[in-house]
Amino acid sequence: MDKAIALAVAASLCTATSSVCQRLGASRIAADRFDLRLIVRLARRPVWLAGIGCMILGFAFQVSALHFGALALVQPILALELLFVFAYMAVLGSRRVQLRDWLAAFGMSAGLALFLLAAAPSGGRPHAPGSSWWLAGLATGAVVLAGLAAAFGLGRRRVGHGSRRAAVLGAATGICWGFVAAVIKEFSSQLGAGAGAIFSSWPVYALIGTGAASLLLASHALASGPLAASQPGFTILDPLAASLLGIFLFGEHMRAGTLDLAAEATGLALVVAGVSALSHSHLVHGENAPPPARPFRGERAAPTAGPIAGWPAGPQPKG
Repeated sequence: MDKAIALAVAASLCTATSSVCQRLGASRIAADRFDLRLIVRLARRPVWLAGIGCMILGFAFQVSALHFGALALVQPILALELLFVFAYMAVLGSRRVQLRDWLAAFGMSAGLALFLLAAAPSGGRPHAPGSSWWLAGLATGAVVLAGLAAAFGLGRRRVGHGSRRAAVLGAATGICWGFVAAVIKEFSSQLGAGAGAIFSSWPVYALIGTGAASLLLASHALASGPLAASQPGFTILDPLAASLLGIFLFGEHMRAGTLDLAAEATGLALVVAGVSALSHSHLVHGENAPPPARPFRGERAAPTAGPIAGWPAGPQPKG
């Protein structure tokens, strides 16, 4: 258990570092429209590539943690990612993280941990029926498309504020990551069957496709606005969506006793309260930063804030 806890904390730190690095790399690129070439443009930025490396390392730590500990133990610890992100913002940002911001972040992390510990999804089957996968895929795709339509829709129907766009895309990304986690579960059940069985079945290709789509979606979220707006969606909706998909696809069950349901409801209430408090934070609204540095050739400079809330986008012009 000690190994699982240490590895889960390491995974949380790596994923938080990944979010910060990717936000630094994406902050100078405007994301007021959907761009399929965004990943290619970001790949020219070393700090963004460093974030991808941290993300891969965090995934490796998470898999190792799950090898030594149960999902109900590891997943709540991974919610510490949000607190690590706020720690980065407090150390590196020029705008002070206030006590209410810390309380909001702690409330969301604690609420998610309480919900997962009380629900403790368990049981189930190793494979899900094809019809269930189609329904889950269509539902996830519909939610993601709705998020994209809200963020980049035509005319006045789009989300106009950069922070709101980042929050909407962050939520859509978290749900997409939850679906990717379900695909990983299906894929992992075939690892012992050999390379031939792996590459002749659909999960490996679905994993590549959904993984690439979620990376593109996350990049747009991080390029659209401050990290404090997109990170809650990443951290909260990923495990919640994965838990619901585990119940629907793999027949997992959650605890439904009176005390368990009360704890689950309390956990969700803490998450909602934390999101509501953070949505009114100065870290999300009113970012006034100096003009950004000159963008790469062919890119558009981002119109607003620095890489992280309160973090200057570039050196201020003299005079």
